[in-house]
Amino acid sequence: MAGQRIGYVRVSTVEQNAERQLDGMVLDRTFTDRASGRDANRPDLVELFKFARDGDTVIVHSMDRLARNLDDLRRIVQELNGKGVKIEFVKEQLTFSGEDSPMATLLLSVMGAFAEFERALIRERQREGVALAKKNGVYKGRRPALSEEQRAELQKRAAAGESKLQLAKEYGISRETVYQHLKRVTSPGGSPEEGKRG
Repeated sequence: MAGQRIGYVRVSTVEQNAERQLDGMVLDRTFTDRASGRDANRPDLVELFKFARDGDTVIVHSMDRLARNLDDLRRIVQELNGKGVKIEFVKEQLTFSGEDSPMATLLLSVMGAFAEFERALIRERQREGVALAKKNGVYKGRRPALSEEQRAELQKRAAAGESKLQLAKEYGISRETVYQHLKRVTSPGGSPEEGKRG
């Protein structure tokens, strides 16, 4: 009996189009994470590992969708292969089954290392751009998500028992940002401090 074809998609923000990554692929099931690739402990990736069986094939658009560094990439591929699961990267046109030739293993390392290096260069260019903008006085940093008045109102409403989720929607911020604002308290000197957990 032929195994199932399982898609894995990762997008880093809700604005990205998840469907586009494996568009046109015939798949039995797809797992989609909306999370950074820095951490391999992603909810749908964990579920994929539980779901995948011997004989299945996991299809991923590209190596950088599966992992952001070479160590995680190799570990994930090896763990899936260890379960008898093949993994196919569409963009790189490479498939790994665990019975690969030394050349295929080398390609996995080289392509993964190249992708990691490319991301490091992008981060370096971003840092250089920010440094130059600061030097020229044009970089202002991120604008605060809420004004001081909005933050005070948010804290007051949360203390009155209003839903954190509803407040996040109303103010157009994430629930995590709501909690960050609520953790901040004002010291007697007037400077913001992190609230202590009791």
